[in-house]
Parts: sequence; structure tokens; C-alpha cells
Amino acid sequence: MATSDAIIKITSCSKHFGPVRAIDDVSFDIARGEFFSLLGASGCGKTTLLRLLAGFEQPTKGNIFIDGQGMAGVAPNHRPTNMVFQSYAIFPHLDVRRNIGYGLRDAGLSKKELDGKIDQMLELIKLPGFGSRAAHQLSGGQRQRIALARALIKRPKVLLLDEPLGALDKKLREEMQLELRALQRNVGITFVFVTHDQEEALTMSDRIAVISQGKVLQIDTPTSLYESPNCKEVAGFIGTMNFFDGTVKSMEEANAVVDAGPLGDVRTRPFAAKLPASGASITVAIRPEKINLNPSRPSASHNVIEGRMSAAAYLGDRSHYYVAVKGRNAPIAVAAQNVNAARSWLGGQDQPVWLSWREDSVILLDR
Repeated sequence: MATSDAIIKITSCSKHFGPVRAIDDVSFDIARGEFFSLLGASGCGKTTLLRLLAGFEQPTKGNIFIDGQGMAGVAPNHRPTNMVFQSYAIFPHLDVRRNIGYGLRDAGLSKKELDGKIDQMLELIKLPGFGSRAAHQLSGGQRQRIALARALIKRPKVLLLDEPLGALDKKLREEMQLELRALQRNVGITFVFVTHDQEEALTMSDRIAVISQGKVLQIDTPTSLYESPNCKEVAGFIGTMNFFDGTVKSMEEANAVVDAGPLGDVRTRPFAAKLPASGASITVAIRPEKINLNPSRPSASHNVIEGRMSAAAYLGDRSHYYVAVKGRNAPIAVAAQNVNAARSWLGGQDQPVWLSWREDSVILLDR
């Protein structure tokens, strides 16, 4: 997975803790100026990989290069990186100015030069006038900005962020996602961001690496990861997905006809360049928001099935519906935006409904 103008190159990198392979033969590049996210569940290895980049851990085997320089044996304080932790690590005995300027205390700058750099950082993080504030006078979002400013003031080539928004409440976290992305574009520094939150990664990233059990499953743009996952594990981890076991019945030009059990015959336009062969066992995947909910049978001749309403959840801007169909134990998930009263026809539980979906809404995955 080579990238032109890569500032980070990771080649055949592994990290073992005894018998545990926290990182298992990983290779990929990160482009200069990119907002790159490492995404995965707890314990998947993403933080270990970040610590390898920072120099807090050394690879069991393999190599890491940052801006063309091999990092083997290079201490954290001698790497062209800086790190922001989830806890922020704000010094409680220092005010905001001294927290931000802490990394430049031995840089040989005059007081005027140091003050100028700190003022620039305060403007950058939109906290001018906060320099004399004590650490205990800062909100969670302000602490996060101070930690970012302290890391950025030394102008590292790469900024490493270990779930820095995890301690914030939902509304503030969403606001900070947009601010952090805007800040990265402003400074132009490569950000490597660790998170277990799929929406967070999709919102901010240029590209995302989905990690599981120490391996990189897929690296792609947010859109491609969501619309064209390369395996069932990625499809299930990024957002919500309905899965059905199926068998390819026939291929008609670029369309596959799949026997998907309870769904009957499903017609699809495969996303993959390699089309499945007739008789192949595959997984049919459909996103909840790609499924239409209808009060009566649509006129389409295929990709239509009848079911009964099992449950519904109103979430303000959208609603989630769960529809039971014959021959399937788990209900089918359907999501729809609440833009109007078009679904006022919906009654209570066990109401008959019809589900339909477009051919290009179906993803075919290897079983």
C-alpha cells in the first residue's frame, strides 16, 4: 500500500508481547499532510502501532521510516513527532501560556520570540486572552485545545493523537471533530489519529486503516470504506449492516442474481472488479438506509420482500425500524431520515410492510 510523497513508511512491522502479536506484519504508507486514522475495537493494536511511531515501543521486527529516516533505536524526543494523549496531560501547576510553551523552554528563544509563538498558538486554537488561566479553570474542550497547542508549537512533522476526544461529551466531541479537522488543514501537518469511534474517523479522515487482531484489514477513504468494504468484518464494523448468506445463481453482464434465502432472488451490481462465479457462496450486505419501507408492494419485479414491523425507535432526525421476515431469526434493520410525515401510515408492532432496495445498494462479499 505505497503512497506517493509518503512521510511515514511502515514495512513488515510486527510487535509481540510474549505470545501476543499486538501488531502482525503490517505494511503501509501515510502521505505528507494527510489526516490518517487508525480505527478498530479495543485491543486491536491501534494504540500499539501509534506507540511504535512515537518511539515508546520498538518493533519486534520490521522497519518504520519518518520523512526518509529510519526510526530503529531513535528515542521519542529525537523523532520528528509529538503526541497528544487522551488525558491531555495538562500540567496543573502551570498556567495556559506556560503549558503551551513548555516544549520550547530549552530552545534558546528570547522571551519576545517565545511569547510571539505562544500568542500564535492561542490564536490558532481560538483561545486568545486565555494565557493567564490556571489549568483548573479550563473546560474539557479548552484543555484539549491547550494540549494540541503544546504539541503543535514545536512544529513536528507528524502529530500523533491517541483518542484525544474520548473524554468529551457527545456534543462537544462533535464540535471538536470539526475544529480539529480545520486545524489540521490550517497547519498542514500530518495527523495520525487513533479512535474506536467509526463516526469520528469517517468525519475527519482523509484515509482510514481498519485494524483487527494486529492486522490491517483495509485502508481507504471514508466513502470507499463505507460503500465498498473488502470483507465482512470491515462492513460490520463501519456503521450498521444487514448480512445474508447467499449463493450466486447466475451472472447477467455486470449483474449477479443471488439466492439469498429469506430475501429470495436478489439482483445486484457487484462493486468488486472480480465478479463471483455461478454457484459461489457469498455474503449479501445491505445498509439500513439503503432499504425503503413501503405500505404496499412496490411495482418493482425484484429486490422486494414482505415483512412485519417488529420494533421502531424515533431518534429525532431519523428513525430506526426492525422488520421481521419469514425464514430469518434476526429482524432486518431499516433507517430513514425524518424529513416529513411520509411514514405516518405506520401503525404499531406486527403491521405488514414491504421492503425494497436498488441493485446498486447491494454489496457482495466473500463468505
